Amino acid sequence: MEKTTKEGAPGGAGQGKSRRRYSAEEKLRLVAECEASGSSVSLVARKYGISPSQLFRWRQLKTAGGESGLKAGEEVVPASEVQALKAQVRELQRLLGKKTQEAEILRDAVEVARKTAVARGVVELARHPVSAVARTLRVARSTLHRPLSPREPRCSDADGDSEALAGLKAVAQERVTYGYRRACALLNRQRRKEDKPPVNHKRAYRLMRDAGLLLQRHTGKPTRTHEGTVTTLKSDLRWCSDGFEIRCWSGERVQVAFSLDCCDREVIAYRTSAEYPTSLTIQDLMAETVEARFGRGTIRVPHPVEWLSDNGSVYTAHDTREFGRSLGLLMCTTPAYSPESNGMAEAFVKTFKRDYVYVHELHSAAHVLAQLPAWLEDYNSGHPHKGLGMRSPREFRGAVAAGACPAEVG
Repeated sequence: MEKTTKEGAPGGAGQGKSRRRYSAEEKLRLVAECEASGSSVSLVARKYGISPSQLFRWRQLKTAGGESGLKAGEEVVPASEVQALKAQVRELQRLLGKKTQEAEILRDAVEVARKTAVARGVVELARHPVSAVARTLRVARSTLHRPLSPREPRCSDADGDSEALAGLKAVAQERVTYGYRRACALLNRQRRKEDKPPVNHKRAYRLMRDAGLLLQRHTGKPTRTHEGTVTTLKSDLRWCSDGFEIRCWSGERVQVAFSLDCCDREVIAYRTSAEYPTSLTIQDLMAETVEARFGRGTIRVPHPVEWLSDNGSVYTAHDTREFGRSLGLLMCTTPAYSPESNGMAEAFVKTFKRDYVYVHELHSAAHVLAQLPAWLEDYNSGHPHKGLGMRSPREFRGAVAAGACPAEVG
């Protein structure tokens, strides 16, 4: 393939480097090789030294306009705003359904007198969830669950406490950064395998408190409040992305860029290097994320998906945003000086460093890169999340795939 011109390198690379131009025939041949049986975009890109995002772009142009699209180097048909409007309609329908349910609860409550009696009467109708009734009428859920007459206090189970405490101690020794919630989740996971009843998290808190196993309580207060919601109701509606740095004992540094689903918290894809990520790094990350969630060979998401990031230059670069739009992604950035708006990605960085990076040996960059896949696999398959009902991301996705409602699973 001939080099016909010299231009400045694309976003993030050094200036003055040569850049190749390809004829339409060469582009068609490379795209056909990607679509051949047993091949993939990554293999062809590695074989010819081409960025995977560039091959994705050529394949999209071929799908949209054939050879003419490849010759023009741009979209044949302009992008439509219909998909964005459909997403807004779905969100409005969701809010309308929620308000309709609250209106029905209030209509049922008119027939009863006092506030607590109203709530109990509506619950007894068995037409609405207890949590929805408590939220609408502003009554504590414990009041609705509490029986009307006092009951005898429970008898203490000393043998059961000793057995549960032994299990919690074993978890605390293995996972020194886990609090009582995650320790209880891992203990219950082991007890289910042994056909034993689970331990309530309040009981786990009491036992770990008495044994001095609780972590030090965090007393820091946020300087800014954030009232937005990053979490989505279903997977593959919003993906967030960010990056972080791992400093090795040898003085080397490993840069990690990742994408995370804002519903199931799974790390979908990641890119590592010794240099700071560039616009091409983020474009490759986008392409790998789309293929990981919707299958190899996917050139455009089947429905609009938000791509949430901060205002870093690699995310706000023109090439990055244009490539994301070509994949069907809705490019979203957080307000300036508001890291809370990308709080799920920030929380993942904190959790990953605390539970994996800071408790392992970091001799060199090669040593860290060798351990990184195992750390991420353990996070996806075993790390409990409070927002997922103390399930790991893979367990949550499996429960939803089996037919469970995401709101009930979480």
